[in-house]
Formats: sequence, structure tokens, C-alpha cells
Amino acid sequence: MLGGTIPRFVFVIADVHNGLMAGTIPSATDSLAGVEVLERSAFVVALDECLAEAAGGRGHLVLMAGEAGIGKTLLARRFCEGHRGDARILWGACDGLRTPRPLGPLVDIAAATRGPLEEVIERGGEPPEVFATLADELRATRPTIAVVEDIHWADEATLDILRLLGRRVESTQALVIATYRDDELDRAHPLRIVLGELGTAAGVRRLELPRLSLDAVKKLADPYAVDAADLYRKTMGNPFFVTEVLAAGKVELPSSVRDAVLARTARLSATARDLLETIAVVKPRIEMWLLEALAGDKIGHLDAIHAAGMLRYEGRAVGFRNELARLAIEHSISPHHSVTLHRQALAALRDPLVGKPDHARLAHHAEAAGDTEAVLEFAPKAAAQAAAVGAHREAAAQYARALEFGDGLPPQERAELLDLRSYECFLTDQYGEAIEALQHAIEHHRNLGDRRKEADSLRALSQTLWCPGRTAEAEKAAREAVALLEPLPPGRELAMAYSNLSVIYKDADDAEEALAWGTRALELAQRLDNTEIVIHTLVTIGAVNLLSNAPESTEKLQHALELAERAGLKEEVGRIFVQLAWGAVRRRLHALANRYVDAGVDYCSERGLEVFRLYLLAFRARSELDQGRWAEALDSAALVLRIPRTSTVPRINALVVLGLVRARRGDPEQWVPLEEARALADPSGELQRMAPVAAAMAEAAWLEGRPDVIPEVTETALDLAVRRRAWWIVGELAYWRWRAGIEQEVPAGAPAPYVLQMAGNWSRAAELWMELGSPYEAALALADADDDDALRRGLGELQRLDARPGAAMVARRLRERGARGLPRGPRLASRQNPANLTPRELDVLALVVKGLRNSEIAERFFLSEKTVDHHVSAILRKLDVRTRTEASAEASRLGVVFKDR
Repeated sequence: MLGGTIPRFVFVIADVHNGLMAGTIPSATDSLAGVEVLERSAFVVALDECLAEAAGGRGHLVLMAGEAGIGKTLLARRFCEGHRGDARILWGACDGLRTPRPLGPLVDIAAATRGPLEEVIERGGEPPEVFATLADELRATRPTIAVVEDIHWADEATLDILRLLGRRVESTQALVIATYRDDELDRAHPLRIVLGELGTAAGVRRLELPRLSLDAVKKLADPYAVDAADLYRKTMGNPFFVTEVLAAGKVELPSSVRDAVLARTARLSATARDLLETIAVVKPRIEMWLLEALAGDKIGHLDAIHAAGMLRYEGRAVGFRNELARLAIEHSISPHHSVTLHRQALAALRDPLVGKPDHARLAHHAEAAGDTEAVLEFAPKAAAQAAAVGAHREAAAQYARALEFGDGLPPQERAELLDLRSYECFLTDQYGEAIEALQHAIEHHRNLGDRRKEADSLRALSQTLWCPGRTAEAEKAAREAVALLEPLPPGRELAMAYSNLSVIYKDADDAEEALAWGTRALELAQRLDNTEIVIHTLVTIGAVNLLSNAPESTEKLQHALELAERAGLKEEVGRIFVQLAWGAVRRRLHALANRYVDAGVDYCSERGLEVFRLYLLAFRARSELDQGRWAEALDSAALVLRIPRTSTVPRINALVVLGLVRARRGDPEQWVPLEEARALADPSGELQRMAPVAAAMAEAAWLEGRPDVIPEVTETALDLAVRRRAWWIVGELAYWRWRAGIEQEVPAGAPAPYVLQMAGNWSRAAELWMELGSPYEAALALADADDDDALRRGLGELQRLDARPGAAMVARRLRERGARGLPRGPRLASRQNPANLTPRELDVLALVVKGLRNSEIAERFFLSEKTVDHHVSAILRKLDVRTRTEASAEASRLGVVFKDR
């Protein structure tokens, strides 16, 4: 037991194997105590330290990673058992279903707590409301330990709750322990996005459980007649496999986990093995009432199976001691018998003795049973429920499940499922799947002769094609939709088609066409009294006005935001945040960008609006870059680039940020992201994709002393910008061409800082850049001065920003003017640490302190793992330590100041 005050609650998110039901903690005899303590004491100490800080009012989120069977849950349970008498215990589990239940673990917790939490979940409350209610529940006077298992299986809505917990944990008395299987996370896994976001939070700490050493395996094997070295070789030190092999009781070691588990079951009776198979097909656990319905008299053998160490009682349910054991049993069941068991489960769950029918669970068993009718009944219902709580990825998967079984549906019903799936894919940035679904839907509508629905699907196809940069196809589909609808009596489909065409032209920076089509859409929507389309059109018109600096454009978009919030139009709210952020970032309205980007990211993260969130993160990265907050800009860009996506606008902007920071700092490989961005941007022919790349390439070339490159990379974008009257883009591109020695007339609409600087009024230009909050641009303006004091100010600012190439240029000018005693410009990061680490070494050390591996650090900074290895070696040498743990301690002792990473 820890000394001091017990925190108000400890919130544990843990791995499903060895999982628990609401209100219960199994006794220590349910596990091998030796495995729990062997080579895990350092992790217990770390948790104790975090708990002590939580007790003092500074909460923590501990991300505990490890492969399946490594002992994450055993460690979390051992930690919680020490507080059994001090806290109420709640447990929930993320499902291992192919498509998990939305908010599955919180449903389990709510069933135990009853009251407001159960009520808000049952009526389909969104993640922010669920979180607020959960927080109220956890603020009860009595301390609470809440366990949610298997976050690598978590649905999108549950991950949204985890995001909220992670961001707000420091202000609580909570210790959040989140365990997950890091061997099951591919690059596109949704949990990776959450881990990336939470990895930089101040209250987050990472623990990675290693496999057991040979010495530990020898200790475990000592009482058994087995070759410990052979046991270690075959199990590679995985604790679960080690214990399963030893429990099998055979001198000859099994070659796999499956063989070890089946060897244990061989000692059970045939009836007990049948019962075990019944339990295995219902995951993650089976309720007692359901087991009685499926197993009948066989349930009398349950105690024998439990005594054999295969199962654990979990309140009013029973589950396997480990998910690997359950999988071994499930995979051993014959296909015919498996279908029979799933059919029985489906029949029993249609009318459950406890609670309401769970459509996601029913759809799972229906698919496993091969029951087409049941899949088509329950999968669409499960999809609708998932979409309602913001689990759009799960909704898309449920619609896909229905379509897999829906070949025999009438074309109209199949087309409806395709339209629904496409929209859920659109919201989650799965554009390939969305486009394919829409193309099939359009074919069905066309064959049925339903021109309205064909046109409406074409309109949806248009907005979906635009996102991956297929702009010509997007415009073509948008115009086809209008052409199909205009001969028909006007309705909502035509109003939406007009509004969509307005969006297409707005995104192409064609203000005239965008406003013309928007006016048509608005007039028709108002005649139809359709609030949703009115708001959608007002947003587009407002965005055009914001980009062109029209009066009160921001206020009008804010009004549209309020209207959309009152109308409950979540997707429209997300879209408005994107439009506000885009306009603010382009016009260097940093205060506006900070306000709406941060609010928008929170809003979209909490509601599963992945596509809008992605755009906002990219705009945040660009805004942070323009404000001189380069480390933060890299972090925001990394959140966009870390996961492969099909939306090109966010990726282009993030790649530009990465390339520009490297170029401005003089880091290597700046052209790699810029060339990738150009390859994505140029085929679109669209200014908002092409212009940032052109400007970034021009700047990178100038910083390298290659101004001859600038005309070629800027000409196309500048010509288009002039035609579109996109004045901020015109000013920026003309400025870089001026830097290259190209003399040309600058249009009158170009922003004043650029115009003044090109006219030689560097002093006023610098003042305006500082007023806008753009220190790098201000420093470059001062670099054009013919006054030593101004040049020195510019040099100092560039050195503060760690803009080495720019600083070198200014220093050279000063020396040419006869200046002496110039500051060598120790970088800010080096001045803030006695070890004189470079800025990159300081960045790497910050993540080493947080517990990230070299591979994770490499992914964060888009470096090779070998390069990170070199940085870590240099850090250890400069700090005169041997290990990463010692490096963290030494950095703390020396008072090294890290940038906010």
C-alpha cells in the first residue's frame, strides 16, 4: 500500500486476457504469482510513482504496451489488488469481434454503475456527453478503479473517450493505465493515431513490458522436468506460453501455444471439452444465462474446467484466463460444429434474458453462422447505432458486412446500403472504398431509372473524388448531377447539387463561379425551407468571402456555426471549422486560426469526424510554422503523416511544413517531402494544393543558394493565382521570384508586407510581419536592411528560431559591411541545457525521456532508425551515461529544458 492520500479514482484500461467483469477482482490464486513478480518490479515501482503523483493532484496516463501474453493485465491486476479495500472496482472490455460494439467497455461499466451513465449510453449519447457522465461517475466520494480491457480492439467512439481522458488527465487525481498489444498495430490502425496524439502530452508515460529473460524462465522451470534452455528457445520468453507449456505437464515441449493449450484440455472429459468450445465462440466472455441456454446440463462441468486453470469466473459471466487460450480452442473447433454453436448463440441473443438485444453482437454471430437473413437484419441496425455515437469506422464495416451477404437484395435496397456505406467511408477518409460503393450505387439507380437518386449519388461521388485530388472527375460528376436534376421538378437533390458545385468552385479558388452557384442553391433551399442545405450553402459563401477578405465574413461563418450546432448537424459543424481554419491560415490571421483550429480538432476528435480532423491538424501545423512554433508544427504534421491517408490536401500541407522546417533549420532531406507534395499537388491543377508546394520549393532553393530554380517552380501557380485573384498566394510567389531577381509588376491586391518588402521598405514590412505574428518573415525583412542595427536584430531573431541558413546569410552580409564581434548564435536549445546538445538531440532526448523506442522516434521525426540510433549514441556520450534510463535521470539532474514536444 502506498503512503499518503488515496487518489479519488484509478482508471485502468487493460488487456482482455485475464479480464474481469464489473465489480470483481479475481484473487491472486487465479494467476501464477511467480509470473506476476518476475522481472516486473521496476514497472510496479513506476506505477507506484505515478499513483503517488495522482494522489497529489497530478494525474497520469500510462501507456503499457507489449505483445499478447506478455503479462500486461497481470501487472495491472496486481497493482489494483493492492488497493482492493480502498476503492470501488469497475471493469469493462473491448470486444475481439471483427466489428466491435460501439462504446462496448463503457456499456459494461454502465451496467454495473446503473444511473446516469447507463441512461446516456442507452439513448445513444455522443462521446463528449458519455465522457462527461463517466467523469461525474468517477468523481464519486468513494475512490474507483475502472478497468477497460484491450484498447487495440476499441471502437472509434471508445478511442474518442480515451483521447479526452489523456488530454485532461493531469488535472485529475486519476492514474490511467492503458494496456494494448503493440504487435497487433499496423501503420493504419486507429489506435496508432490516438497514441501519436497522447504521446506528447505532459501527463503521459510509456511502459513497454519485455519478454522474460533466460534466468527467469529457468526459475519457473526449476520444479518441472523440462529443459529450461529449450523452453526458453521455443517460447522466446513469452510468459503466457511459458506457463501454458509447463501446465501441460509434458516432458516433450509443445511447439506452439495452440499445442500447449490443447495439451492441457486433453485431461478434461469429452463433455467438459464440448463446454469449453461453447464458451470459446462467445467473446470476450459469456454470461451465465447464455451459457445455460447453450450448454444445458453440460454446465455442470464448469467447475472442473475452472480447476484446470483454463477459465476465470467474472461476476455473472465466465471467460478464458487468456485470449490466446480462447483462440487456440476456437481454432480447434470443426467448421460444422462452429456454425452450430454460432446459430445457437444467435437464437439466444435475439431475446436476451438480461438487457436489450445487441445488434453488433447479433451481426457477428449471424455472419459466423452464415445466416444471410439475420446479417441483413442486424448489420444495418448495428451500423446506424455506431454512426449515431460517432463510431463511423465501425458503421462502415457493418454496412460492408451487410453488402457481403446482400447479393440477393433488390437493387433499390442494395443501392441504399451502398450509399450509406459510402458516406461512413467518406467521414473516415476511406475514399477508395467510398468511391467504389458510390459507383455501384449509381449503376443501380440508373438501371432502376431513378434519376433523382442517381444524381444524388453522383453529387456525393463528386465531393468524394475531390478529396484524393481527382478534381477534374469531381467537377464532371458535379455537373452531371445538375444536368440530370434540372429537367425535373426542383427538390432538395437539386439544391444540394447546386451547393456542391459551389463547393467545387470554392475549392478551386474560383470565387465568381462559387458565388453564382451558391446563390442558386441558397434561393432554392430557402424556397424548400431546408435548413441543412441553407447552412451548407452559407458556409461555402462565407468561406469564399473569408478567403477574399470580404467584410464580416468571419462573423457570418461564426453565425453559420451556431446555426449548425443548434440544428445538430455534426458533420456541417466540422466542415465549418475547416473553412474557418483554411481562410485564417491563408491570410495569416493567427489568433483566429488558433481559436478555431483547436476548437475544431477537439470537436471532430470527440465525434469521430476523422476527415475534418485531418484537415484541421494540417492547418494547425501550417499556422504553427507561420508563428515560429516549429517544434509544435512538426508534431502536428506528424499526426497527419504518420498514418497513410487518401486525402491529399492535409498530406500536402503537412509535407510542406516538414520540408520547410528542415530547409529553414538546414537539416538534410528537405526535398524528399517537398517532391512528394509536388507529385500529389500538380495533377490536381488546383491552387490550394499547388501554391504551398511552389512557395516552399522556391524558399528551399533560395536558402540553398539556387535562385535559378525559383522561376520554374512558381510560374504555373502564380499565373493561376493571378487569374483567381488569390492575393496572399500572389504576394508570396511574387516575393520569391523577386528574391530570384525576376522583375515584374506586382498586382495591387497583393498583401502589404510583400509589396513593401519588394519595394525596398524593409522596415515597415518587418513591422507588419511582427504585427501579424510571423517572426521568421519579419527577420527576413530585416535581413534586407542597409542598417547594421536592423541586420543584427534580424540575425538575432533567426538564431532564436534556429534558422541556420538564413542566419548565415545575414551574418555574411554583416561581415561584408565590416561588422565584428557577431554572436556565434548558440541555439536556444543548447543554451537551455548544460550538455550542449543540438536541437535535434534535444528533441530526441525529450522522447527518450517519455519512453519511446528508437523506431517510434524515427517515425515521429520521419528519420531513418539508423539516424536516430546515432542521435541516441551522441546523447549518451554527451551526458556521460550508458543507458536510456540513466540519460533521463541525468537530463533531470542537469535541469535540461525541453521544447514543448
